[in-house]
Amino acid sequence: MAAPARPWSPEELRSDALPKREIIRFLQEQAAHEFLAQHKLLGQIKNVAKTASKDQLIAAYDQLFETQSFKGTESAEHVTEEVKNVKLDEDKPKEAKPEEAISEGPPRYTKSILKKGDKVNFPKKGDVVHCWYTGKLQDGTVFDTNIQAGSKKKKASKPLSFKVGVGKVIRGWDEALLTMSKGEKAQLEIEPEWAYGKKGQPDAKIPPNAKLFFEVELVDIE
Repeated sequence: MAAPARPWSPEELRSDALPKREIIRFLQEQAAHEFLAQHKLLGQIKNVAKTASKDQLIAAYDQLFETQSFKGTESAEHVTEEVKNVKLDEDKPKEAKPEEAISEGPPRYTKSILKKGDKVNFPKKGDVVHCWYTGKLQDGTVFDTNIQAGSKKKKASKPLSFKVGVGKVIRGWDEALLTMSKGEKAQLEIEPEWAYGKKGQPDAKIPPNAKLFFEVELVDIE
């Protein structure tokens, strides 16, 4: 395989206008798997971007052209084995949350029970749950709720309904609701990694890296 031309100059590489993901995408498309493994660039782009610094990526980019470690410089058998290993690694997090590969570790939420449920009916992945909720930022600002003010019996509003455990909502909700029984009401504190992360949710006025606080009541399960 002929070596491609360098798509970016040193100045462009260091510019904030060029995101890390673009450099990673180029390296994964052009570099040999052995080179990618050596520089820890195998796997989903979003995961690599979390662990690799811009300087590391620039160094790998420069070394790729210096060593000419492009695809086609290794044996087919080696490539097949590398691809198989990467596929196995990537399939695991996808089972946990189809929309986003996540790193495993300790739970990134805490739950305080405000009202006990029936302790019998717990939702399973794929079940439809119906919830009342209020979401707040750390300073107490309410950014979302489906409970209308002054409606104690909630007659004027409608529960939120969705399939739980399959990535339809933020991971903190998916994980916490699977631990709740019908009728339970709980306070959830969800870390940014299991909420909206570094991007936040501008439309909902949720800033980047925001810890979120929810009061959630599981009213029904289908």
